[in-house]
Amino acid sequence: MQLLKAAISQLLALAGVWLALRLWPDILEARWASASQAAIAALLSRLLRQPLWWLPIHLLFFPAVLFAVSLQLPAWAYLGAGLLMALVFWGTAGGDVPLFLSSPAVAAALRDIAVRERAQAFIDLGAGVASVTAPLAATMPELRVTAQERAPLPYLAARWRCRKLVNATVVGGSFWDCDLGRFDLVFAFLSPAVMRRLGRKLEQEMRPGSLFVSSSFPLPDWPVSAEIHLADRRATRLYCYRIGERHG
Repeated sequence: MQLLKAAISQLLALAGVWLALRLWPDILEARWASASQAAIAALLSRLLRQPLWWLPIHLLFFPAVLFAVSLQLPAWAYLGAGLLMALVFWGTAGGDVPLFLSSPAVAAALRDIAVRERAQAFIDLGAGVASVTAPLAATMPELRVTAQERAPLPYLAARWRCRKLVNATVVGGSFWDCDLGRFDLVFAFLSPAVMRRLGRKLEQEMRPGSLFVSSSFPLPDWPVSAEIHLADRRATRLYCYRIGERHG
C-alpha cells in the first residue's frame, strides 16, 4: 500500500510540473522543475498519510534519478543498484517498516533489562544486521536469543555476525508469522505505522507477565510500565510494556 501511495505521489507531482512547464513556462523555470516536483511529491505523500520517514525519500528521489541519468552509466548499473536496494529494504516495501539500526547503548540497556527480568528467551522483531542480538547473545550465553529478519541482505549479515554464537538463532521471514508466546522478552525497533497492529499481536500471543520493549515508538493506548532514556546519538527512548497491564 505504501509503495502505491509513493508511486501516486511521484507520478502526480511529475505530471503537475510537466503541465506547469507547458502552460506557464514564464512562471515555472525549468531549472526549478526538479525541486518543485520533489516538494509536491512530499506534500502529496503527507496528504496520503504516508509515514514521516517517506518525506526524505520523496524529496531526494527525482533529483537522484536526474543525477543518475546525467552520469550516463550502463544499463546494468541501474539494474544492479535497484536490485541491491530491494535486497536491503525488502521490509520497507512489504511491511511499512524501514531498516533502522540500533545503537550499542540499546544493546547494553536490553542486557540490563534481560538480567533484571531473568529472561530465558529473547527475540528481536526486524533484527536488521543483528546490531542488538549479536552483542546480547555474546554477553549473555545463558539467554536464548532469536533475530527475526526478512530482508535478504540484512538477514545474511545477521547470520554471519551470529555464526559463532551457539545461543543465537537467526530466522528469515516476516515476524507477523512468528509465535511470540515462546519468549519472555520481546524487542522491536519498527515504525509508527505498524505499532497498533503489533499491539494486538502482543496481546494475543505473549504470556502475562512477560515484557515487550519498543525502541523510539510507543504502543498506542497502552500504559507504559517504564521508559528508559539513553544517551546515544538519537537520544533513544525505550518503552517497556508488561503484558497483562494494559487495562491497569
